[in-house]
Amino acid sequence: MVGGGPAGMVLGYLLAKKGIEVTVIEKHTDFFRDFRGDTVHPSTLEVLNELGLLEEFLDLPHEEVASLGIIIGDSKFHIADFRHVTRNLQIRGAMPQWDFLNFLSGHAKKFPSFQLLMQHEAIDLLRSGNRIAGVVARNGTERLKIRADLVVGCDGRHSLTRIASGLELIEHGVPIDVLWFRISRKPDDPTQVLAT
Repeated sequence: MVGGGPAGMVLGYLLAKKGIEVTVIEKHTDFFRDFRGDTVHPSTLEVLNELGLLEEFLDLPHEEVASLGIIIGDSKFHIADFRHVTRNLQIRGAMPQWDFLNFLSGHAKKFPSFQLLMQHEAIDLLRSGNRIAGVVARNGTERLKIRADLVVGCDGRHSLTRIASGLELIEHGVPIDVLWFRISRKPDDPTQVLAT
């Protein structure tokens, strides 16, 4: 598995839970960095519930979002209210993604068939005839060949595994742009999420 983000970590956990030997390689030293999103959606909570991890996950520090709104000029509009939806579907959480990934990797490491290699960057794919047979990774100046029956590229939008495998990128235009940033909150700020 190339990439230790949410997709790679969840898939690694699921495979290891079934007793399948899995190695996840992640190029960073740890998960403590800014990500594109820190929201935990109800579908993610449903998966954690199915895995039996939901209650422990909800014990981690997080914010629950009960409603959404938008401010245009001086006018406020309420867009959604989640308080009337069933409990497991109602929660939309805000949590630093590094906490989410540390939680998942911690549970995955309990399986003897799971291995997480931090600070290992995929630099190429191994080939055997016409088939991909693994990954070449770099850790500092050391190169490591990781042989695998299946290589899954979870390494994001500029995926080395996609480029090295020769798979065609199909992009669908998105009609909006998003500017992602953090602002501090005061203890008396409303809990409603607002967009301006």
